Amino acid sequence: MPSLINKIYENIIIKHPIFIIFFLILVLGFFSLHIKNFELDASADSLILEDDEDLKIFRKIISRYDTKDFVIITYKPNENLFSLNSFENIKSLKSKLENLENVHEVITLIDLPLLKVANVPLKRLNADKIKTIIDPDIDISLAKKEILESPIFKNLIVSEDGQLTSLIVNLKRDEQFVELLRKRNDLRAKEKLKIEEEKELKKILVEYDKRKRNLKKINHQNIAAIREVIKEFTDTGEIHLGGVPMIADDMIEFIKSDLVNFGVGVFLFIIITLIVVFRELRWVALPLLNCFYAVLIMIGVLGFVNWDVTVISSNFISLMLILTIAMNIHLAVRYKQLCNEMPNSEQSEIVFLTTKKMVWPCLYTALTTICAFTSLVFSGIKPVIDFGWMMAIGLSVTFLTSFILFPSILLLLKKKEDSFNNEAQSHFTGGLAYLAKHHGNKVLFLSGLLTIITIIGITKLKVENSFINYFKEKTEIYQGMKLIDEKLGGTTPLDIVINFKKETFDSNESIPSSDDAELGLDDDFFDLGSEIEINTKDYWFTSTKIKQIEKAHNYLESLPEIGKVLSLTSLIRVAEDLNEGKEFDPFELNVIYKKLPEKLKRNIVDPYISIEHNEARINLRVLDSQKDLRRKELIEKINSDFKNKLEFNEDQFQITGVLVLYNNMLQSLFDSQIKTLVFVMFGIAIMFIILFRSLTLSIIGIIPNFIAAISILGIMGLLKLPLDMMTITIASITIGIAVDNSIHYIYRFREEFKKINDYKKTIDICHMSVGRAIFNTSVTIIFGFSILVLSNFIPTIYFGLFTGLAMLIAMLAVLTLLPKLILMVKPF
Repeated sequence: MPSLINKIYENIIIKHPIFIIFFLILVLGFFSLHIKNFELDASADSLILEDDEDLKIFRKIISRYDTKDFVIITYKPNENLFSLNSFENIKSLKSKLENLENVHEVITLIDLPLLKVANVPLKRLNADKIKTIIDPDIDISLAKKEILESPIFKNLIVSEDGQLTSLIVNLKRDEQFVELLRKRNDLRAKEKLKIEEEKELKKILVEYDKRKRNLKKINHQNIAAIREVIKEFTDTGEIHLGGVPMIADDMIEFIKSDLVNFGVGVFLFIIITLIVVFRELRWVALPLLNCFYAVLIMIGVLGFVNWDVTVISSNFISLMLILTIAMNIHLAVRYKQLCNEMPNSEQSEIVFLTTKKMVWPCLYTALTTICAFTSLVFSGIKPVIDFGWMMAIGLSVTFLTSFILFPSILLLLKKKEDSFNNEAQSHFTGGLAYLAKHHGNKVLFLSGLLTIITIIGITKLKVENSFINYFKEKTEIYQGMKLIDEKLGGTTPLDIVINFKKETFDSNESIPSSDDAELGLDDDFFDLGSEIEINTKDYWFTSTKIKQIEKAHNYLESLPEIGKVLSLTSLIRVAEDLNEGKEFDPFELNVIYKKLPEKLKRNIVDPYISIEHNEARINLRVLDSQKDLRRKELIEKINSDFKNKLEFNEDQFQITGVLVLYNNMLQSLFDSQIKTLVFVMFGIAIMFIILFRSLTLSIIGIIPNFIAAISILGIMGLLKLPLDMMTITIASITIGIAVDNSIHYIYRFREEFKKINDYKKTIDICHMSVGRAIFNTSVTIIFGFSILVLSNFIPTIYFGLFTGLAMLIAMLAVLTLLPKLILMVKPF
């Protein structure tokens, strides 16, 4: 430390430890008051790119076509689905669900309108009560046939085999929240905001966050209440819950579970590690106090600024524990070594000398790790960006805690004679030192071979994954999605919006035939009279539009990756089936639309056309559980075929929906991986040059860690494991954490080399001292990350396993390849 900072540190912290501890308790007390504001988030925002142009299109389409939040209950009764007992169970389940406070309505098998069996004339749809399958005069076998053959209900409400049904539970909507969301999106969509608009946006964001937090609580209550109702019917059949609100709520529960499991698991392992390494109570209690203090402060900071934790950033607690304990082990080992070297010195002198000798390597290790985490901002993925910033702040807290709280408590303890012996070289680090000195060429060969294999693996790396495979098979999310995917038309939504050019409607295109009278399509039905005002909106349905929609609909249905497809074509097919298979001409469709009851029009037709914007929407669902599903290729194929096979102009259609946004996020991963690695390497290189003032040492220090980081990407490629939201962070984090070992080793090597001026002897000394600290911290980190296998979220499991593996490779490289490179180059 520079002399001024040195004096300030000595006069304040070393000489007044009780005052410092009291001050730190006050700081902890302040932030502890805000721990209650610590929130978890699993919203759809965590799967999107903030600057994605497709996101603007998606939001526009969502606001244009009325969409509701809903959950799906799949029900496979023990008896025949089309039996009276099953109908009674469905009716009872529907009734209990609709009695819940936040449920708007429930659509079930017994609510489906039966037009063909009931022989309802289209003319009288507004007047007659539409029949359903539970009406006494309905033939159930004929009703079953109509439903299973329906272009709308088949594979949507009832599976094709007639054994499984779904109950769509529409939830009540917070209109104020929807309006806030609309205003927020409108303002964010603008390229430049006026001063008044910026103020308005800030105000909206505050209110939006408040409402969002409240809605999360309401959603949790909804899901819990629905699950309680479902439990009552589990003895009547197989029943599962699905849908976005349920997934979001379960994800929050996963995060809570992960926080507890990781925290407890890492805590227990840290205790075991400290006992094994130091075998003394003070060296178990002191690092643990530092860990608890740093983590509690960080949780309080997040609560203070209302910063929500997501599935990705939920790892921050375990990471902070691991990194804090690693820094504390280095401090403890150095202190014990100095106690052994300076038996006659006072406690304050040894503590001060420990912090003085360790502050620079620890500062630079903290900065390099911060650099690694801040590089995640290049991902463009909100939860990954948040994770990066959270860890950057967390590491700052860790460093300050380690150099303020750790020495303050240590100063209150008596100096104790230590049994630490530098000559008691561990077999493991000693063996690695022997490898580096006597088998260095083999180390170089193996390192080169690993690099070649890595490069081959990286060329096979993909950025594709199935959302359903993010969860273990035992989870309800997986089971529900799998069932919906296989039996009820797919899970992941996709929309195709067709924009039509202005065209003239020819009112003489057709005249209704007398045959239409049978279903009520007689002259009276087509008598426009004073009921229909003649304007272009009344004659929106034209031959061109109908044919284009049908052409696109048929094409999408032919794709093996696509499940259920719904559009205006589906509705026309139902109407034509009522008309004994006879096609309606555009004039008739315009009149039918005009005559439809407003509620029916709003619920059935308007979700698929927008007369005001002269466009049609085709809603389809992708079979997410298909093993060979390739989202990017599917979207590109649809886009290409619409232009080349279906002959749509590029400006005539848009592909949008969650699938597109999720695909964009996945495809950005590879680009961001390159950006983050470049940023990390550049940042660390600068820090190495500043610390060691040698370009040669900087390159030598980075090489082992770079090999460790990219080797994980290569292994993932060879194992055909794709990059996802979690694994994208491994390479940068590995370099950032593992390079700490290089810094400690080179810093200590330089210090010891000045004393003996012998490279091989210096390697032995370093492996006996700092090498053991590197080994201990690495083992702590490796096993700490391995605890992440307890998660229910598969990417988190991969993150833990591969980061642990990367740290193992990095440790071996730092203790073999790094000393070999030093022997070769002789930089001192």
